[in-house]
Amino acid sequence: MFAIPEQFSNATKANLESQFALLSSLTSKTFESMEKLVELNIATARATLSDNSTAARQLLSAKDPQEFFQLSASQAQPTAEKALSYSRQLASIATGTGAEFSKAAESQIVEANRKVIALVDEVSKNAPAGSETFVAAVKTAISNANAGYEQFSKTTKQAVEAMENNMNAAMSQFSNVAAKAPAAAANAASAAAA
Repeated sequence: MFAIPEQFSNATKANLESQFALLSSLTSKTFESMEKLVELNIATARATLSDNSTAARQLLSAKDPQEFFQLSASQAQPTAEKALSYSRQLASIATGTGAEFSKAAESQIVEANRKVIALVDEVSKNAPAGSETFVAAVKTAISNANAGYEQFSKTTKQAVEAMENNMNAAMSQFSNVAAKAPAAAANAASAAAA
């Protein structure tokens, strides 16, 4: 009977070590994602600054309003495509980070459940007669908690997939509109010049 407190103490220590490892892993993944995000933003800012400078020079060199509007129209699609590319890269970073977090959390929960079940089995071996009902209730509670987690995990994955699909559909619509923008701007420029 004296082994039970020691078993709980060892289980608690192992659980804390496991949680620390998970926290360290998640912190590392967070920093990696932040590095990617900062690199993306710096590269985008540099490219935007360069592109805007070039575009301003071209617009300032226009000889008449029609040429000005044609230059403006010709710059619309590349700008939209770059914005779309940035959005996709940003979504990729976010999705990758979310997947890493989910994977780490799932493995942590599976390992924790395995340890709890092993502890309950070990403690139940030394349990006094008549405690079988209590042990069965604890095992049922653990089983129900696992089933609830699995359902929550499935629902979360479905929600993430739906969000990604909606974002992809919005990006597709934006891309279609951006592709049509130069023609509409050119038509407006022709109408203004006439």
